[in-house]
Amino acid sequence: SPSSCSPSNVSSRKLSVDEMYLSDTGGQYLDGTTDITRTVHWGVPTPLQKEAYTRVLMGNIDLSRLVFPPNTAGGTVESFARRALWDVGLNYGHGTGHGIGNFLSVHEWPVGFQSNNVPLTAGMFTSIEPGYYRDGEFGIRIEDVALVVEAQTKKPFLTFEVVSLVPYDRNLIDLSLLSPEQVQ
Repeated sequence: SPSSCSPSNVSSRKLSVDEMYLSDTGGQYLDGTTDITRTVHWGVPTPLQKEAYTRVLMGNIDLSRLVFPPNTAGGTVESFARRALWDVGLNYGHGTGHGIGNFLSVHEWPVGFQSNNVPLTAGMFTSIEPGYYRDGEFGIRIEDVALVVEAQTKKPFLTFEVVSLVPYDRNLIDLSLLSPEQVQ
């Protein structure tokens, strides 16, 4: 019998400009591993789709821009990715990110944002991937790969440097919700 991941006349359908598409992609290359998810809409998104996407993006940006002390556990800062969703009573039911392996597993333990992950230190690669899902209607995830680096602070603190080079869908962004710092 064909694999559940193989297309078939029973499970395949035509794409439409009237819905959202989530593409979870990645690959392993000589200079690193990628794990990038983008959500797109080629038509006119509903107000809820646009707000939810923007709030997921806000969470991605807020966690990516965060400056935090050395030896901070990912679970301590994970809520920064959820705050914009929480502000309006939305949430997602998956982890906010995971370590990125190189020629090993894409999802690499022990780096990440769960309570049992090791503290974040400079040189670690992690994904940052908040999302939002409405059962039977649509799903949103915005995943980037980020490197933990030293922040430009008086005392040695850390931050993230996003290394993903895939644009976000401007059609889904409500700029009025973003702060000037988030837009930048």
